[in-house]
Parts: sequence; structure tokens; C-alpha cells
Amino acid sequence: MKIAFIINDHSTEQPNYTTAAIGYAAYKRDNDVYFIGIGELAYASNGHFSARCKTIKGSTFKSQETFFKAMQKEEFSRITSEDLDVLFLRNDPSDEINDRDWAQNAAFIFGGIAVNDKVLVINHPSSLASAVNKMYFQHFPEILRPKTIISRDQKEIKDFFKEQKNKMILKPLQGSGGKNVFMMDKKNEHNLTQTIDAICRDGYVIAQEYLAEAKNGDTRLFLMNGEPLQVNGKYAMMQRVNASGDIRSNIHAGGRPEKVKMTDQILELAEIVRPKLVQDGMFLVGIDIVGNKLMEINVFSPGGLNIMSQMYEEDFATEVVKSIERKVRYKNLYSNYLYNSRLATL
Repeated sequence: MKIAFIINDHSTEQPNYTTAAIGYAAYKRDNDVYFIGIGELAYASNGHFSARCKTIKGSTFKSQETFFKAMQKEEFSRITSEDLDVLFLRNDPSDEINDRDWAQNAAFIFGGIAVNDKVLVINHPSSLASAVNKMYFQHFPEILRPKTIISRDQKEIKDFFKEQKNKMILKPLQGSGGKNVFMMDKKNEHNLTQTIDAICRDGYVIAQEYLAEAKNGDTRLFLMNGEPLQVNGKYAMMQRVNASGDIRSNIHAGGRPEKVKMTDQILELAEIVRPKLVQDGMFLVGIDIVGNKLMEINVFSPGGLNIMSQMYEEDFATEVVKSIERKVRYKNLYSNYLYNSRLATL
């Protein structure tokens, strides 16, 4: 198959990222692999999706790092939706805030054009467009979520703070990677007004119940086709332990990855999330769990799959590619009878 990955930018994408791991796994299985930066997307005069891309062929690589670095050195070539079987949207819109606002919605728009050309687009672009901020999380059953309000009103947020016995989490509605996440309590209550104002500059504020278990970090679990991703009985999951004195457990924010065992409680949370993810065509998703609650559902570019593969000595990325290959086979067998949103999670 011919599979293209949309990334934010070639200059910021790293060889050890999850996208590179999946791309390398696809390459090893004799698929044609292409990487496209957001700024390289185009709409051709004949009505098709078009893009400048980077690809490499005819070489053997011993690791995803050597594969990706070699691919990055290649000259740009061009590909269109007529050539592609799969378009995997792996860019993170929150990385474009302020610097490249025009790039936040581009992948969904051009992904929709590719869908019209019968390309399998994952995750489903229309659903991704509705999930561009954390409000998407509020459409899942309340039993999954910490108590939350979303507002720009100082009084409403401060009243929630008192309701939560002077301890809560503040973060922006749009963002990821632990950026601008604050734990407010009696010790820093004097900064509450300033903190709310700072987050409000970029939009709405999420005020969220503080979960005591968060001091131990969180658990990142990958879901594929709505089910926990596993290979040989080992799950694609890890405990992300907070750096000392930091409430954020994201790896990019200094969190430390550790092995973690699957529990019935985590499986139950995953089962409750599954129906909506399947309905929305969310093929590959990362859920972040604290205690018996979900803190976040990452539907754009969840990371850590390469770390988990090393940790458990299992090739999770290849399992992802095998699932995509099956979808391409279904698409070819059924021609125009399967909608992209349904095919994405078959």
C-alpha cells in the first residue's frame, strides 16, 4: 500500500517519535511511505489533494532512527490523492497555536478532500475537526471524567475552587503536552487571578477536580479500533511518573516512563470509551488515566508507542500497520460501500 503521514513540520519531527516508528514499520513491510508537513499540502486544479512530500525507497535500515534521518535528507517529491491508499493525520494542531494559526485546521480540510478521492483517512478528519480542543472529552460519559467546568469567568472559576476545597487543576481548553497546566491550592491562591488571566489570553480555561492519585503520575494506554492495543498478551501502556515537584506527567514535560500492569478498572474505562471512538472513526488514540478517571483523550498524535515497544520488547507499531493493511483490503473489496468513518475502526 501507499501510506502518507501528515506531520506538523519536517524540522520539528524527531526520529524517535511514534509517527516515525509507524512509518518505519510500514516501510519494513514493503509499503511505500511518505511524510508530508502541513505547509506542503495543496489542492490541485483537477480537484485532487496534492502535496510535496519526502520518501525513500530501495534501502535497508537497521532502526527507525536511521530510516527517518535518511528520509529527511531526501529531496521533496510530489504525490496526489490519486496515488495514495492511506492518509494518516499525525499532526498536533495545538503545536501551531500563535505561530501558525493557519495550520491548525489544514489537515482536516485536505483530509476531507482525500476522503472524497476514496483514500482511507485516519483518524476520520471530520471527527478530528470537532476534537480540536479538549471540549471533545466532555462528550464522553460523565462517569469517566473528573468534575470540570470550562469558562472565562473569574468568579465562576473561583467559586469552583472553593467548591473543590481550595485545590484544583487549571489548563487551557486547547493545548497538549502539559503546556500551561497549573495546580492551584492554598499555597498559591494569591496567584489565582493572574493564572486565570494568563490562560484566558489564549481562550477558555478548564478548571478541573484535583485527583489525589495524580501525585503518582498517570497511565497512558493506546487504543486501536476502540480496543486496547496489545501484542502477545502485552498491552501498549506505561505509567508516566511526574518529575519531582511537577504535576505534569507528560514525557515532554519531564515525566519518566515505567512499566505498568493492566487492571480490570483500566479495561472497564477503555470499554466505556470504545463506542464513541468507534462511531467517530478514531483509529489510534491515547487515553490518560489517573485512578478511576480519564484525564485526557488524545486523538491527534498520541506519543510513547516506541517507548512501550522497547519497554515490553514487543513491536506495537507493526501491529498498527497490519490493521491499516486490513482496512485497505476491506476498502478494495467493498469499493464504495464502506464509509471512511466506519472503515477507520474496522
